[in-house]
Amino acid sequence: MIRLIKYSNRPIKLNWGKFLQVAGAVFLTAAMLKNPHLVFEGASYGLKTWWNIVFPSLLPFFIISELLMNFGIVHFLGTLLEPLMRPLFNVPGAGSLVVAIGFTSGYPIGSMVTAKLRSQGLCTKTEAERLISFTNNSSPLFMLVAVAVGMFHNPKLGTLIATAHYLASITIGIALRFYKRETAKRFNNRLYTQCGHLQAAVRQLLQKINDDKRSAGTIIGDAVSNAVSNLLNIGGFIILFAVIIRLLDASGVIDFLAKLLGFLLFPFKFSPGTLRALASGLFEITTGTKLASEIEAPLTEKLIAVSMILGWSGLCVHTQAAAMLRGTDIGMKVFYISRVFHACLAGIYTFILLKLPVTAIQTAYYTGKPAHLIFPANKPLFYSFRCLESMVAILLAMVAINIFLNAIKIIYHLIKKYCTR
Repeated sequence: MIRLIKYSNRPIKLNWGKFLQVAGAVFLTAAMLKNPHLVFEGASYGLKTWWNIVFPSLLPFFIISELLMNFGIVHFLGTLLEPLMRPLFNVPGAGSLVVAIGFTSGYPIGSMVTAKLRSQGLCTKTEAERLISFTNNSSPLFMLVAVAVGMFHNPKLGTLIATAHYLASITIGIALRFYKRETAKRFNNRLYTQCGHLQAAVRQLLQKINDDKRSAGTIIGDAVSNAVSNLLNIGGFIILFAVIIRLLDASGVIDFLAKLLGFLLFPFKFSPGTLRALASGLFEITTGTKLASEIEAPLTEKLIAVSMILGWSGLCVHTQAAAMLRGTDIGMKVFYISRVFHACLAGIYTFILLKLPVTAIQTAYYTGKPAHLIFPANKPLFYSFRCLESMVAILLAMVAINIFLNAIKIIYHLIKKYCTR
């Protein structure tokens, strides 16, 4: 028996977003079949980048962040540093770990830790959107070693690039404290008034430890397993975008985007080489920064271009951050907008820093030729542990500042109490 199927005459609403994704996938498949040698070259480059730089530099941070979450350190910091993080960034105290790791590791670990906080109910949706927008920063290892030493052959430039990058990030974090301020979760200090500030934090830590019935070996094993799984996911994105950039470059799309950026950035009068580097940086930061360091242009223009690329971070990093947020209700709109402002602010801060007398003297000795390598650039794992030390230092500094502010508050109340008698 043949069953007749009647189709409805109702028009089907076209989802342009999905349609463009399908069209892009078809175009990419056709380009890969036509240029298999470019696919191999791009994949090899992406694999080397992931294995030699990304994997050893991020693995310790991924593992330690998992351990800090599972052992209750985040709950301890969340209770202890709430009075500091709330007025500064309008995020919970648990966000201090995201800030410390995001400023000392690299993309996209800020998104991963934020997703963990959201899944455990330690922050609201709005607070998570604030956190991912200013804690997904470039790695100090990449800026100080890969860019300054490996690309510019001048270690002194690393401090300038990193300073501009982090200043822009902090500026965005402070500005975003006003984003959906009326929906912010107010801090409840009932626990503080019951048992004291530090005791409340210790109580939260002990409660988390008691609630987790897993053994220490199981917790460490799960942390390593999750860290490697996330890094494999990131490696896939890096290899894919390395192939995409090779294909776009061969097809002339990069040159077209460079001309478009030249029209949009006409007041700044960037050279064609700088615009081409910015166009490549729209997709992947390593390729964009390398091109920016090799162009025939003034050093100021090169450094501004590199800062803008690092601030934007590239679509490759954006997709990695989105992958880390799977299974959560965290939106990406604020993140994308903040990337644009980060790129602009980083370029402005770089220009201002270059005008300072000390910076001008340092950069005056730039020759563009290979200089003495102060840092062992071929040892990313060494720098990973140095960055871990920096992360601990940032957390301890936050705790010290919080204790100092609370001490001032206590002294103020005591003076007020005795003076009003």
